[in-house]
Amino acid sequence: MPNAPERPDSKAMFQNVTPRIGKKCLSVIALRGNEQSTGTGLKTVIITGGAGFIGSAVIRHLIEHSDYHVINFDKLTYAGNLESLKMVADHPRYHFEKGDICDHRLVKNAFNEFQPCAVMHLAAESHVDRSIDGPADFINTNIVGTSVLLEAARHYWSEHGAGKTFRFHHISTDEVFGSLGATGLFDEQSPYQPNSPYSASKASSDHLVRAWSETYGLPVVITNCSNNYGPYQFPEKLIPLMILNALDGQPLPVYGKGHQVRDWLYVDDHARALCLVMEQGVLGETYNIGGHNEMKNIDVVKTLCRLLDDKVEQHPQGVTRFEELISYVTDRPGHDKRYAIDASKINTDLGWAPQESFDSGLDKTVDWYLANREWCDHVRDGSYQGKRLGLATGE
Repeated sequence: MPNAPERPDSKAMFQNVTPRIGKKCLSVIALRGNEQSTGTGLKTVIITGGAGFIGSAVIRHLIEHSDYHVINFDKLTYAGNLESLKMVADHPRYHFEKGDICDHRLVKNAFNEFQPCAVMHLAAESHVDRSIDGPADFINTNIVGTSVLLEAARHYWSEHGAGKTFRFHHISTDEVFGSLGATGLFDEQSPYQPNSPYSASKASSDHLVRAWSETYGLPVVITNCSNNYGPYQFPEKLIPLMILNALDGQPLPVYGKGHQVRDWLYVDDHARALCLVMEQGVLGETYNIGGHNEMKNIDVVKTLCRLLDDKVEQHPQGVTRFEELISYVTDRPGHDKRYAIDASKINTDLGWAPQESFDSGLDKTVDWYLANREWCDHVRDGSYQGKRLGLATGE
């Protein structure tokens, strides 16, 4: 059996990192090596799942704040929406490549054709309720797909001269850590204890990335984030679902008593953090990213109702206050009670902190959905119509 490639020295790798002085957020992957290794003069990053909620935010940020060529590699499943990237669609540094991360040939071809200096891996099935109804898709995309991507990255890195200029950034979730009690925070040393098919599949993908780093020396960084919210989020998630159902005069379904606690992170703050980790994160390390905004789900819904009461002049017929639409429904099987992130490592080591409070971020989010009903109508005229998922009925 041939020896594994020699593990690169992380200090040497960072000699190739060029900070962009004077910008509030350092641009992602300011790594010069791609210019030398390909001879093209282009610095390219492949973003898997770039048509999704977080992926599209990262792409918009990259196009606006850097000079990198961005390859959006996305299968365009139900939650992938190129309308979220209309403002960059014709930009000369943006390219969309339709593809499935489970397709070995397509993934290998993408590496060979575009010669990236980095990959940001965001492609994933991500909705817990859907994982309860159909776990097989989550196992296939989140586990098998990640392994395909890792193998393609490993061969590209070792065989095509990417050497010290390449890195693989795996973006994951705090749900891999399970559920907290009334106190305490998840940090980078928290044990994994996933409680849903979704979080189990993401935990598996985290372990694969770590194993490819330890076994093969693949240069990787991992991030685990708390609940994201903001513009362009697919309306199966709590905040956009509540906004759009309220505007339509439909019930606002709250699981159980709504006492589940989540730490809310504005998506643009997350995109900035991903930029910083990609550029300055220490290879082989994990960074937790949280918004410092713990809220009970019922309090989130009631806050949304109050904002909508203030912002919407004409309520749906028969609705005086939007809180009247709140409906308590059977809780999700295995529903985690509390998530909360300790983001002190990324703050201390890399200087990142969220810019949006929950109040400011939620206000911006509501305004965006009110101003972009056409986008909402387009994403809801397909397979998802705001119905309850994840009942585990066995049908």
